[in-house]
Parts: sequence; C-alpha cells; structure tokens
Amino acid sequence: MIRDPETLNLLLDSVSRFVRERLIPNEELVAETDTIPTDIVAEIRELGLFGLSIPEQYGGLNLTMEEEVLVAFEIARTSPAFRSLMGTNNGIGSQGIVIDGTEEQKQHYLPLLAAGEIIGSFALTEPGSGSDAASLRTTAVREGDHYVLNGTKRFITNAPEASIFTVMARTDQGMKGAGAISAFIVEAGTPGLSLGKIDKKMGQKGAHTCDVIFENCRVPASNLIGGQEGVGFKTAMRVLDKGRLHIAAVCVGAAERMLEDALRYAMERVQFGKAIAEFQLIQAMLADSKAEIYAARSMVLDAARRRDAKEDVSTEASCCKLFASEMCGRVADRCVQIHGGAGYVSDYAAERFYRDVRLFRIYEGTSQIQQLVIARNMLKAAEL
Repeated sequence: MIRDPETLNLLLDSVSRFVRERLIPNEELVAETDTIPTDIVAEIRELGLFGLSIPEQYGGLNLTMEEEVLVAFEIARTSPAFRSLMGTNNGIGSQGIVIDGTEEQKQHYLPLLAAGEIIGSFALTEPGSGSDAASLRTTAVREGDHYVLNGTKRFITNAPEASIFTVMARTDQGMKGAGAISAFIVEAGTPGLSLGKIDKKMGQKGAHTCDVIFENCRVPASNLIGGQEGVGFKTAMRVLDKGRLHIAAVCVGAAERMLEDALRYAMERVQFGKAIAEFQLIQAMLADSKAEIYAARSMVLDAARRRDAKEDVSTEASCCKLFASEMCGRVADRCVQIHGGAGYVSDYAAERFYRDVRLFRIYEGTSQIQQLVIARNMLKAAEL
C-alpha cells in the first residue's frame, strides 16, 4: 500500500541519488578495507534510512511493506554491506520490539534504532541449530528480577557493531521445541556477554558477523520482550516473515544492478568485429535475466501488498525469498559469463557481486527451508 505517492517518490529519488553518487563510488573501498566509512554512516543516519520501518511515534518513517520493498529495490543496487548495516535496524534487529515489545521497551529502544544511534542485531542461530531453530540450546533461567543467560550464538550479523541484541533463549528447561523459547533484549557491554572473532566470509566485505557468547549473563526481567515467556519463537518467525520479503526485494535490486552492468559491458565489448550484445547467445542470457527479475519483482510487490492488507503471507514470503534468491544467483552467474574473463577478476563489480549474493540463498532461511515452509503450508491448507 502506497499512502502518499508524492512523498514516496521524493524518498525514492533521494535514495537512488545517494546510492548512485555516494555508495556505488565507495564500493571498492569497502571491499578493500572491510569497513564502511564513518562519513557514509553519518549520511545514512541523516537520510533517516535506519528507521524506514519503525513507527513514526518512535522516530521512524513507518513505511508500509510495499513502500519498504520499493526502497529496498534502490538500496540493493550497490554493495550489500551498506544495506546490511541499516537493514538490521529496519528488520530483524528492531521488528521483534515493534511487533511484540512492551510500550516501555518500544519507547526506550526504538527511537535510538530509528536514529541510527544504536545498531540492532538478531541472535537466533547457534552452532548446533541453524535451520532447526526450535532446537536452540541457549538457556535463560529466572533469578529474582533477572534472567541468567548461557549459550553461544553463531553467524550473528552486525554483532561487532551492535548495541543491542534480540536474543532467543530457552526459559523452560523441561520442555522441548518452540514453546519453551523466549525473546530478550540484551545490551552490549552487559557483564557475561562477549564476542568471538569476526568471521572471514566469502563475500559481503564491510558487513560483519561473529559469535555472541553468554556466560552467566544477567539480563533484567524487564528486557523479556513482551513481558511473557514462551512466545519468543513466534516472535522470531513473524520477524522472519517480514525479513524474507525484504531480502527478496534486495535480491531483485542486486540482480537489476548486475544486469545493468552486464548489458553495458556487452554493448561495449567487441569481438569478431561487433559488440557481443549482438550475438544471440549473449542476448539469450540477457533476456532470461530480465524475465526472471521481472517475475521476482512482481512477486515481491504482490506479497507486500497482501501483507499490507493484513493477509497471512507466510507462504508468499517464502515463495518470494526462494524464487528471488535463486533468481539472483542465476543472474550473477550469467553476468560473470557475459563478462567472460573480465568477470573473474576484481576490476569489475560482477566478480564481487557473484560472491556477495551467494549468501542470499542461505540466511534468513535457506532455499530448502523455504521449500519446506511452502509445502507444509500447502498440506495444512489442503486439510482444512
């Protein structure tokens, strides 16, 4: 749902210009240094991009899902590291509080997240539980006015920069499965919380992940999200449904950028006396990529509008994440192929994007998990 087309178009124009004039020229620097320049981070704050999806009463822009994916299409046309930094504040780093937090939790944390004064992080995955998130082993034991957390979280995005963590932990040690899981807000610097070494990843330089370790970490009971035990897994799944639509939109934007680069290269590269764009086999790769991007964009917009209409989009969100991430991988492969040998060297963005977008098929639910979600929802619906 688009509430005010004129205001939205001004935002989209501003974001597009920022991406084009400031972020794209700094892509190589981020890749080489594994760091986003502080002046760029400050500009992201000034544009309000840390608070896109946070309600207005807490300092955010309160974009609808359709508006958010349209902005994501633009932001994703550059290095994923930039989106990753601001994306957690808009997505999994804040939405647990937005969706299920108490009013006190919202008033305290959301304005800081919206302003980019703090960075949020989402701590669900563990060494022994990734796709099988309901089997997580981190524990939270109530002791008076505190919970004592013990356990390790793995591959946690933005953990090295995070000021707060949304942590999923097991509060009922006698119960197995999702019903024993609760969600907590844990502030960085809390005694008993420590970080592992920063992971060396295949791609997405500038976006950092590492282990988050809890050793008798005492968290105030007031930081239990929603003030209720046993509903943390439901909170996590609701957060991920929204996050999957956002990531699907990011896949579309990245694919559009890659195809734009490949088309330009194909029109400039001359072989056998003419531009390679005139060769039909090159045209086939360009055409297939264009068609798949169009299909993914249409899916994402349709699902976003359904979510804005208050429909249950669990199945549609998984369809979007599955198709768009797999599509993005295929487009990346074709674009490297179109570049030929040039696509295999770091002088061209095709090589970097090829590595960067591989992660889209893994995080926030692998392609295989999306297939299971879709199929199980289909079977459940058929039984009604």
